[in-house]
Amino acid sequence: MTDSLTPATPAEPVATALRGPVRIVGTGLIGTSIGLALARLGVVVELIDGDPDNALMAERIGAGSRLVQIEPQLVVVAVPPDHVGAVIAEQLEQTDAVVTDAASVKGKPLADARALSRPEDLARYVGGHPMAGSERNGPLAGRADLFEGATWAITPHETSDPTAVELVRRLAEACGARTVELSVPDHDLAVARVSHLPQLMSSLAAGTLVDAPTEHLELSGQGVRDVTRIAASDPGMWTQIVAANSPALSGLLEQIRDELDRLLIALSKEKTDDEVTAVLRRGVSGAVRVPGKHGTPHIELVPVLVTIPDRPGQLARLFADAAASGANVEDLRIDHSPGRPVGEVELAVKPASVDQLVDVLTERGWSVHR
Repeated sequence: MTDSLTPATPAEPVATALRGPVRIVGTGLIGTSIGLALARLGVVVELIDGDPDNALMAERIGAGSRLVQIEPQLVVVAVPPDHVGAVIAEQLEQTDAVVTDAASVKGKPLADARALSRPEDLARYVGGHPMAGSERNGPLAGRADLFEGATWAITPHETSDPTAVELVRRLAEACGARTVELSVPDHDLAVARVSHLPQLMSSLAAGTLVDAPTEHLELSGQGVRDVTRIAASDPGMWTQIVAANSPALSGLLEQIRDELDRLLIALSKEKTDDEVTAVLRRGVSGAVRVPGKHGTPHIELVPVLVTIPDRPGQLARLFADAAASGANVEDLRIDHSPGRPVGEVELAVKPASVDQLVDVLTERGWSVHR
């Protein structure tokens, strides 16, 4: 695995290296966001979508134009997973451009494109996967800063032209992302672990709520919101992603099944503490390996809990008071209190900042506890 974090040299700024035009095929969240990021750098962007209304909306919000008639330097394929390989092959045949894509699975698109393309054309294809997004979709969800600080995986195949790989790297950097180069199999196993499996786990957990009595749901707290948040994602899109990455996912799901069987057996015994503790400790060991913000190593943070009235302006006042303490808030979450006109804000800070934050917030009238 090669981690490419080398910035463009002053003599070759990103916007110059990536001359354009860039053709974007597919104007959903990712395609539109790429267009917005490039357009703000002055790169000419052509927008194509099978749904004319989507392309028109992306054009209206400034992601590019539907009427560019110049041969593209680069084509970005950002269509639904089932169609990526065919569109890659189509663009390789129709243009002399470098072609990349934004699909979250790389093996199937590469296999499909290889079956439909001449070997000499396939050298211009380099897979890509920006690790950014949201539960929202469509052009109106697009943001020029969506990829700022995000990781963008680049997955060249055996015959990818090195100059094509470099151009795709420039695209990612122009959008504000940091790049990581992976082989296609490594990428698909990695995203199965960090993206596709969590999506399925979230959906399974949320599915248990469908038939839950209302009085059960009234006890919902931040824990269930955290676990089920991504379950609201588009089922159609995720069906395609899961099917395309079934080999990598199957192995991970078998591991989960084995752990569930182990847990069920433990719960059926009179004494369950040791087995349950082992499962929970393994979870802690995995959780602390997840990188912190900006890709930095995981650091232990201390939660400072603040009760906040559910009224306009209170959150802004809390943030201003926290800033006045000099403590840097590394993360936060808001837990709404069922049936009460208050909520609880959890401010996560480094251990050295806890006392100063608590002291200032208390002095300014907040109800604070650790």
